Amino acid sequence: MQLDLNWLDAPARPNVPTLQVPPPRPVAAMVVVAGPIPSLPPAIEAAVWRANELGQAATAVVSSGWSALDLELPSGGWPRRAVTEILSSQPSVLEWRLLSRALCEVVRAGSQVVVVGSPRHPHLPGLLHEGLDERQLVWIRAEAPSERMWVTEQLIKSNSAGAIVAWLPQARQEQVRRLQVCAQACDGLVFLCRPTAARHEASAAPLRVHATVGVDWELKVNVFKRRGPVHDSEVALPSVPGGLSAVLTPRLRKPSRLISRGATADVVGSASPVAASRRHAAIQ
Repeated sequence: MQLDLNWLDAPARPNVPTLQVPPPRPVAAMVVVAGPIPSLPPAIEAAVWRANELGQAATAVVSSGWSALDLELPSGGWPRRAVTEILSSQPSVLEWRLLSRALCEVVRAGSQVVVVGSPRHPHLPGLLHEGLDERQLVWIRAEAPSERMWVTEQLIKSNSAGAIVAWLPQARQEQVRRLQVCAQACDGLVFLCRPTAARHEASAAPLRVHATVGVDWELKVNVFKRRGPVHDSEVALPSVPGGLSAVLTPRLRKPSRLISRGATADVVGSASPVAASRRHAAIQ
């Protein structure tokens, strides 16, 4: 069998365009400018946020009532038009002590405070002692998680309350994100009370704090998510429960001193080493 290889020597077809590959362009050299970086215009400089500094809220804030805590919060208070998460180990125990001072400011401004799904009945005498007006307090009893979520979302969308405090222990990430989107158009404060276990979950809330109680009646607050540098320490806030400050003796105001004195005992209820040595000497 003979193959015809004459096509190898045939000229190129005139109607077939020839692809022209341009030569590679030279890479521009990096220019290093020596000296200080020129300053930005004041308007741009004010809008720039540096990660090692506390961010400034786009809207107004409400002071927490504690100057030490305000120093750790962006713009110095609880933000409006945003969701704030309050995490604690026992629901409806520490939240009122932490938020009562800010809620009082909301009530004094003539706005209402709406409570959604509180696990325990709000203690009205204690709230009155903190300065809350019962006429400005609305409690919505929602048992099912879906009911709590629906009521909270409708309250945020209506923009009719000065502050919303909702207990959502089973809220999912996408649900919190939806509430955050809705809260951007709400002028009131929005607090979501959740358990401590939610600390390890992702959340769209721009501000998240964890609150625990100390030995000397103080609240220990850790702002573990904020627009700013990481807050590794805890802020101790003196917070004696309402009505107890008038009956507590000076010794009971500092229980840690009593505990330190009794720490010399080996076992709870046993005698101290000093008393045991005296008794042993008497027996001998």
